[in-house]
Amino acid sequence: MFILDKILPFIFSYIRPFIKWFLHVFTRLSELQRICYGARAGASRCRQIERSLLQSKQPEIKILLHELDEASAYASDKELLYFAPRAVQIVSRVKRIKSNVHPDFGRLFGNCVTTIWGYKRLMHQVEELRAEQYDSDNLDHERKLWELWQLLMPDTPLTGRISKQWQEIGFQGDDPKTDFRGMGILGLDNLLYFASAYNDAAKHVLLHSMHPTLGYTYAIVGINLTALAFNLLRTGAAKTHFYNQVALHKQNFSTIEDFHKLYCYLFFEFDRFWMDSSPRNIMDFREVYQAFEITKLEALHNDNTIFKTNLVVESV
Repeated sequence: MFILDKILPFIFSYIRPFIKWFLHVFTRLSELQRICYGARAGASRCRQIERSLLQSKQPEIKILLHELDEASAYASDKELLYFAPRAVQIVSRVKRIKSNVHPDFGRLFGNCVTTIWGYKRLMHQVEELRAEQYDSDNLDHERKLWELWQLLMPDTPLTGRISKQWQEIGFQGDDPKTDFRGMGILGLDNLLYFASAYNDAAKHVLLHSMHPTLGYTYAIVGINLTALAFNLLRTGAAKTHFYNQVALHKQNFSTIEDFHKLYCYLFFEFDRFWMDSSPRNIMDFREVYQAFEITKLEALHNDNTIFKTNLVVESV
């Protein structure tokens, strides 16, 4: 099996040009056109378009991909929308696709371009937040931390910035800033978004975390789930979800808010998974966490998967 895994990609790369030539002669359509017209909108179409572009040997297309990659990291929303017409123009010229003969190609291919490079921009935005360390001298960071407490514990005044009370919402010590070292301000932003956008669900999960036998450290688990969401995004596994989400909601591209919503989904679902697993104690966290991660990775292998943030709370 290991030998086949090594040999088959090599064989396919060798015969791929012949397959493309045969299909082009038979259908009179380029590979990109066949994908746009034949693949389902969302992850299936975008993944195939992305793969086809990366495998292209056309110099103009290679230059285009490099330029879009370079520009996407700091592109504004308006600038990102210009990627599609530029890519359509170059690809249509290289592939000799006439817009009057194939009027739908530009729209379908352009949507994929915006979705693909929107994802790349999102990766950069998320990485910047992860790399930004919590700074107690930064008033914005401090405000977010106080707001998190007020949203989760509205009836309990916080006695001070350094306080054992932080352990009540699952931080490890008296000063929460030390717990954000791994995921930076991204960890705090995720926790705060969950508590503000889905307050009932967040308090429902917090209540579960205080269970006398099935409890866990809410904030620390939340930061671990930030790491999970970040890794799904970084490795490309989350493309399935984000590509389908853009297609379903007719968005132009994924945003940082979409990443926060993915995090909320993961936290809410992990809490349910944890309770259903009936762990002996918090020492089972790593085992349960890894099992949860596997279920999400398996789901993302299905091109039709989309994680919906319909966080229904029956009772708090």
